[in-house]
Amino acid sequence: MSVDAATVKRIGRLARIRIEESEVAAYQSELNAILGFVEQLAEVNVEGVEPMTSVTPMVLRRRDDVISDGGYPEKIVSNAPLTEDNFFMVPKVIE
Repeated sequence: MSVDAATVKRIGRLARIRIEESEVAAYQSELNAILGFVEQLAEVNVEGVEPMTSVTPMVLRRRDDVISDGGYPEKIVSNAPLTEDNFFMVPKVIE
């Protein structure tokens, strides 16, 4: 696939990038080089290759999913301007 000057201008307009007439040829060659590289990638046989999320194997550390009440409601509401029985109180906003 090859990109022509009209396509470069259209891409620039869609991306909201001003492309001067003198820059069109440079962008055209850059886009053609990128598309050429993508075409090379399409030729690679990836049969049986597992998808990767990283080049190094990683395992995320996870904590146990334990349900608790927190155990410190006084601390949680301590900075609230208005509380009652360890609940936040807010002004009525709907009539």
